[in-house]
Amino acid sequence: MTRAPRLLQSTFSAVGDLYLYKLSRLLFGNCVARWALFSELTNWFMFFCITRTLSNSLETVLTIAGLYYWPCLRVSSRSDASSTRIWGLVVAAFACVIRPTSAIIWIYVGLLELSLARDRMRFIFLEVLPVGVLVLGLATLLDRLVYGSWVLVPLNFFMFNFLSSGGDYYGTHKWHWYFTQGFTVMLLTFLPFSLAGVIMSRNWRLSGLIAWVLVLYSVLGHKEFRFVLPVLPIALMFSGFSLAAISRRHTAEALKHHSKYPSRMRWAICFLLATNVPMALYMSLVHQRGSEDVMNFLSREAAKDRVKSVLFLMPCHATPYYSTLHRDLPMRFLDCSPSEERGVPDESDRFMMDPVGFAEELANEWLLPSHIVLFESEERALREFLLMHSFKEVKRFFHAHFKVDRDLQASVVVHALTAQSDT
Repeated sequence: MTRAPRLLQSTFSAVGDLYLYKLSRLLFGNCVARWALFSELTNWFMFFCITRTLSNSLETVLTIAGLYYWPCLRVSSRSDASSTRIWGLVVAAFACVIRPTSAIIWIYVGLLELSLARDRMRFIFLEVLPVGVLVLGLATLLDRLVYGSWVLVPLNFFMFNFLSSGGDYYGTHKWHWYFTQGFTVMLLTFLPFSLAGVIMSRNWRLSGLIAWVLVLYSVLGHKEFRFVLPVLPIALMFSGFSLAAISRRHTAEALKHHSKYPSRMRWAICFLLATNVPMALYMSLVHQRGSEDVMNFLSREAAKDRVKSVLFLMPCHATPYYSTLHRDLPMRFLDCSPSEERGVPDESDRFMMDPVGFAEELANEWLLPSHIVLFESEERALREFLLMHSFKEVKRFFHAHFKVDRDLQASVVVHALTAQSDT
């Protein structure tokens, strides 16, 4: 059961791959579609992120699937444009429900469709409004059922992230970060191929969508790689265009030399594989794996009735939670909810600033947990505290070779109550 969410997201990802192929074939033909699929499957960040159970991953799948149905992105309109557009609207609406910031993408597509459509009144009043009201209504009813009160989540999301800049609480980057670091790192060695594909294809509508998303997200202070994940497959589609052009250009030369692929094509493929596959495997299987390993360990121990409660003395959301444990046990992690007053540190920040002081304060009011989980960097500071409260190390898991945004968190350590660990 612990793998069920990932298997489900993997299925969604496969649907995304299918629609990327279909969209590429619709716009550029079979050859480009094959190389676009190659680019997506071998890009290190897609491999690393698309199967993770993040709302951004599902948003990416819905974005690619939705774009396939919008007539404004096609080379020529078809007689069934209106019916396919309805499907595009439905997918877009669900994408916005899952991630309200997805509206950034669909505003661009919607305005483009509005400028090109002949039946504009029908598009607005008989398609956009009914679909939008229906999906928003269903989402609001679901939120009412879950929260127990009427909550308009997209409105709250907009007010927190855009009007009050609440996302800045979790850190900010310079305005050019997506252009100079974020999106360029995601593309990595596919970047020159994607740029070449944009120029060669002259599909300014799709390339304009990428630019639109990067520019608008650059306005926000808080930036993350995953925020622009939905336009990464589009950039990789352009990479497929340039790879297809290289393949076609040198096919005759390859046939003369009785080689399956021309030398330039071989070099391009080897270069992309050599620079992406090791990165994908390392980031997916090695880097920061301690968070996963420790929860799998606790799940096995809980199945043997050796875990009664768990306290995570580490930055908030550093590990999976009940989705991996699959046991109804009390667990507590440090809260990092934004404070209404600026400058007031949350629990996670207070712990990182003074691990010993925070732990001693927490010990005055806690019900003693059976297990404490923490990173090695904080464990060194809390070693005496843990011994004083009868905790001892029972397991240590490798986590990372290098630091990311904090001190090196080389390993994740599990401490258990002495009586608990001796049973």
